[in-house]
Amino acid sequence: MNWVLVPQQVINGLLNGGTLALIALGIVLIFKSSEVFNFAAGHMVMLGAFLTWMFAGGEGTGEELFKLPLWAAVIAASIVAIGIGFLIERLALRPMTGQPLLAIILMTLGLSQVMEGVTTVAYGVQPKGNFPAPFSPSDAFNIPVPPVNGASIVFLDRLQIGHARLATFVVAIIAAVLFILFFQYTKTGLAMRATSENHELAQSMGIKVSRVFGWSWAIAGIVATLGGVLLATLSGVSVSLSTVALVAFPAILLGGLESFPGAIVGGLLVGLAQEIVRASTVVEVRNASDIAPYILLLIILVLRPEGLFGQRRIERI
Repeated sequence: MNWVLVPQQVINGLLNGGTLALIALGIVLIFKSSEVFNFAAGHMVMLGAFLTWMFAGGEGTGEELFKLPLWAAVIAASIVAIGIGFLIERLALRPMTGQPLLAIILMTLGLSQVMEGVTTVAYGVQPKGNFPAPFSPSDAFNIPVPPVNGASIVFLDRLQIGHARLATFVVAIIAAVLFILFFQYTKTGLAMRATSENHELAQSMGIKVSRVFGWSWAIAGIVATLGGVLLATLSGVSVSLSTVALVAFPAILLGGLESFPGAIVGGLLVGLAQEIVRASTVVEVRNASDIAPYILLLIILVLRPEGLFGQRRIERI
């Protein structure tokens, strides 16, 4: 392993993990409130990035109609994402109530393909490199590192913390804290928790289950839009943004399907594992960093099947 790069890679891995953690939060939100594992999460991220790019006056979108500042474009895209979330729940998932779990999973997979098809038709397949980010991927804080006299390990003379990566990390942490407070202390959050435990019992207590499902998808749309914007500041807007969710799934299972802190920790661990493997000169397998999250996932699931922060459940068979 190239030990010279380890301190920098640890920082990059933790900051990159913030993006994965933010996407994982949206998936956990859906599962925690409705017990639906959303395989369309990545495409919701992609769609949120394209909507923000459009409202910000991206090339070929009709700049005479949309030329909003980035903050206003994010708000406009989030409003559209809320509407899309409500439509998904009302038109696609509500009719699936009571159906087998596999049927609901296939429905979310079908939704992902519909989103990708609509996005491709509307915006094309070419990446959009003119995302109006507040800072470029090269913007970074440079932290000087004093030399260590007599040490056998030679460290870098400075550490770099990218502005975009740091912003993603901060947003993910803030979102996690807000979600935890939301589920612990608000009426809607408590209704979502009750609904996830038992739909019929929650409905008998006067909770409108359908409204809970609708709001969970709407909030997940906002989270996906934020994740898409933060990803687009690093790599631009493209259809390939949807593949990021594939790496978020191991992060969710690592932390536990029903845990917001677990989503954050899982995202950070996956990001760290990817960067460490990417910097390694010992592992020469091509694209080994893409495999690392799943190897880490297998190890954790063998030792703790419910995840690091998951709840142990005893079910009668």
